[in-house]
Amino acid sequence: MSKADDFFARAEQLVERLERLFPAPADGSLEDAIAWRWRTGGGPSRLEPITRFNAVTLTDLLHVERQKKALERNTRQFLAGLPANNALLWGPRGTGKSSLVKALLNDYAPHGLRLVEVDRLHLVDLPEIIDRLNDPQARYVIYCDDLSFDDNDATYRALKTVLDGSILDTPENIIIYATSNRRHLLPEHQSDNQSAQMIDGELHQAEAVEEKISLSERFGLWLSFHPLNQQRYLDITQHWLATFDSNLCDAAEVRAAALEWALSHGSRSGRTAYQFARDWAGRQALERADER
Repeated sequence: MSKADDFFARAEQLVERLERLFPAPADGSLEDAIAWRWRTGGGPSRLEPITRFNAVTLTDLLHVERQKKALERNTRQFLAGLPANNALLWGPRGTGKSSLVKALLNDYAPHGLRLVEVDRLHLVDLPEIIDRLNDPQARYVIYCDDLSFDDNDATYRALKTVLDGSILDTPENIIIYATSNRRHLLPEHQSDNQSAQMIDGELHQAEAVEEKISLSERFGLWLSFHPLNQQRYLDITQHWLATFDSNLCDAAEVRAAALEWALSHGSRSGRTAYQFARDWAGRQALERADER
């Protein structure tokens, strides 16, 4: 083997090793999937297709009719190419915020809805992500789950700019849906309000308060979610038990067990009801199997 052949053989081996260490971006064709996750580790930043989905549908979501109707209408406007708003879904954990966005994707993917999930830490990449969503025929929801920021967190500025503040306009086929436990996304302190001033008889909020409010106000649609009362919690429990085809021969026993489950978890929420139903259905099925 000549020195040149030896050199090219070694170079080829080196390239193969580098390709294994740094895989090519997984964007591929945007027609190959209906949802993607923005990834930055293990190689170049890329849109990674999501192949396993939560099967929740809009009919599974009970006692959030107002929120469901509003976001579904906004999504239908968006899909029809009509004016629609970015949306912020806020409220306590487990009240159905994330499930509503997932259900919309499941129900409206056949109508052209697509979704890109972006972690809060990667919001600085939003301009690059938007540039990659270059299929004008598709309608993309950029989805940020459990969105919140610390006082000294500058990543929220990237989201603020994309929502309404950049000289570059966000394409009409892209909309942002975010969920958060906080209405204003940033922590609020008593000292913020104490800094307010009365000027010529008008209340002027401190700059810290204005900064925190300005981000959430850039979402045109605000949807608030609230904890469930006991009966609504039990309604959702019964729905999921029926979905799992669980044995409901003793309704009083199921009711007592469901309430005890909520008490032990410190929450009456849709998530708690779903978790109880999974546990109850699993235990019932195991008991029947043991009796055989």
